[in-house]
Amino acid sequence: MAKRVLHVVTNVDRLGDADHPTGLWLSELTHAWQVFEEAGFEQVLVSPTGGAVPLDPRSLAFPALEATAKAWQADAARMALLRRTAAPAQIDAGDFDAILYAGGHGAMVDLPSDAGLQRLAASIWEHGGVVASVCHGVTGLLDVTLPDGSSLIAGKRLTGFSSTEERLARLADVVPFDVETALRERGARYAKAVLPMVPYVVTDGRLVTGQNPASAKATAKRVVEVLAAP
Repeated sequence: MAKRVLHVVTNVDRLGDADHPTGLWLSELTHAWQVFEEAGFEQVLVSPTGGAVPLDPRSLAFPALEATAKAWQADAARMALLRRTAAPAQIDAGDFDAILYAGGHGAMVDLPSDAGLQRLAASIWEHGGVVASVCHGVTGLLDVTLPDGSSLIAGKRLTGFSSTEERLARLADVVPFDVETALRERGARYAKAVLPMVPYVVTDGRLVTGQNPASAKATAKRVVEVLAAP
């Protein structure tokens, strides 16, 4: 039977008091989707409210990352998937082998506090599945609590968009909090690449995290490897 992956994406299209346009960083989804598709996995999209997913306009302006994003934009069927994502209540966690949180700054607004998504991640983890994230998607894991009351990420090695990268993106004064700081405050063993904006993936058992948009493909490949391990 084919493995099944649940992709988590944001519904938020504005960030902060500056009314900064944001949304899903499209290549973080498309690069991962391509890897899983080539592995023969089944894939489903879920968002906090279900329905349409906004795209961060800046995510379409990075030549090194946008090839698969352009292909999605030219494919009516794939774009339709972004208009009709499922809501958490419509998803049975038992149907999935992995959950992957995509980023984009919008993820910082609606993913961290969504109880339905937290339950899905905790359930997939508890039944032996993989929990993964890319870039700002890791904020969806900040407050995931397991049935025994423990934090999913406390004591775990992981990564996510760094403080340095946030400053380079010129959004450090716009985002609601700093990702790296928040992860460390939750007791996570945060790690990052020596250089910013280069692919970097951290694996801690069944927890797989990528630091930035350039890490999406490598993160998905690592998920495939973890799921294939005996």
